[in-house]
Amino acid sequence: MRLFDVVTVPISEERLIQFTDEGQEGASPQVAPLPEAKRYNKTKLAVSLVETILSFAVILFVLLSGYSTRLERFSFSMATSPYIALLIFAAALGLITGIVSFPLGFYSGFILEHKYQLSNQTLRQWLWEHVKALLVSIPIAMPLLLVFYFFLREYQAQWWLPVAIVMFMFSVLLSKIAPIVIMPLFYKVIPLEEGELKEKILALCSETKMNVKGIFTFNLSKTTKKANAGFTGIGKSKRIILGDTLMQHFSNDEIETVFAHELGHYVHGHIRKGILVGTLSIFIGLYATSFLYSMSLNWFGFSSPAQLAALPLLTLWLGIYSLVTSPLSNMLSRKYEFQADRYAIQRTGKKEAFISTMKKLAEMNLADTAPHPLVEFLFYSHPSIEKRIHVAEKL
Repeated sequence: MRLFDVVTVPISEERLIQFTDEGQEGASPQVAPLPEAKRYNKTKLAVSLVETILSFAVILFVLLSGYSTRLERFSFSMATSPYIALLIFAAALGLITGIVSFPLGFYSGFILEHKYQLSNQTLRQWLWEHVKALLVSIPIAMPLLLVFYFFLREYQAQWWLPVAIVMFMFSVLLSKIAPIVIMPLFYKVIPLEEGELKEKILALCSETKMNVKGIFTFNLSKTTKKANAGFTGIGKSKRIILGDTLMQHFSNDEIETVFAHELGHYVHGHIRKGILVGTLSIFIGLYATSFLYSMSLNWFGFSSPAQLAALPLLTLWLGIYSLVTSPLSNMLSRKYEFQADRYAIQRTGKKEAFISTMKKLAEMNLADTAPHPLVEFLFYSHPSIEKRIHVAEKL
C-alpha cells in the first residue's frame, strides 16, 4: 500500500499553490485547483476511459466476428496439446490487444508526462522499462494461466473455487518475494543512511511494536519527477521504501508525517482488512463470473467453458465485475485514508508539517485538488487533497 498514492515533481515558482479565503471566521484554507492540473487530470481520465472502452470493444469484436474461433483453430494447428495451444492462443490475443492499446498507453505514459514535465525518461528508456515489465510478467503469468486452464478443464463450472484458492496463495507469495526479487530489477534499492530521519522512523515503528527488516531508498527519479514511499512486502520481507525524489524535496518532519500516515494503516489493521476484503472479492468475483460465463456461452455458440475460443468471454465478464466493484473498493479505501491521516497528525503532533506535505503534493503532483464529486466517487482511491487538508485543519 503506497503512502499517499501520489506522484510529484519539484516545486517551481511558476506553479505556486493558491489559496482561497471564504471570509468565514475559522474557515480552513482551501487549495485552489490549478488550470494546468485540471487539464492534466481531465486528459488522463479521458484517456483511461477510452482505453477501457476500447479494451471491451476489442474483446466483443473478437467474439462477434468469429475471430476467436479462427484463432482457436490456428492454435491447435500449431500444437496438439491443449495447454500449448492455450499459450499460443493467449500470446496471439495478447499481441492483438497490445497493438491496439499501445498508442493510448504511449500518449498517456510518455507524451503527456513529458508535456507536463513529469517524466525523466527518454523514449528508449520508457520502451525498455515496458519490455522489461513484459519479460518479468511472462514467467509469472504462464504458470497461473496453465493452472487456471487445468482447473477449468477438470472442474468445468466449479473451476472458480480452486482457482480462487490458488490466486489467494499466489498473491501472498508474490507479496513476499516482490520487494526482494522483483523491485530490484527495476530500481536500485539501498539502505537508508544513518541520521535523524532514520531515527524518527524507527522510533515510530518501535512504539507500535512493528518489526521491519530494513529502511531503504530507491532511485524513483530515474523514471519520474514524482515522489512516493511506503511499506512493501509481508512477513519477513516487510520493508520501508522511500523514493529519492521524496528525500530531495521534503523536510524530515514532512517525511515523518508521510510515514506516520502509512503506519496508521498498520495500526488500524487496514493491511489485514485489505487482505480479507481482497480475498472475499476474489472468491465472489470468480464465482459471479463463472455463473455469468456459463450462462452466456450459448449466446456466442460455444459448447464448453474450456473451449479456447470462449475464453475472451470470460475475460469480458471479469472486466465488467472489476468495473462495477471498483467504486465500492475506492469508497472503502478513502475511509481508510482519512483514518490514516488522523493517526499521522495525532501521533506526530505535526499538523502543520502534514498540511505542508499535502500542499506540496497537490502542486508537485499536478493533482486535481477538488475533482467533481462523481469523478471522485468513481475513480479516486484517495480523498481529494482539499478534503484531506480540511479534515486536518479541524483536528
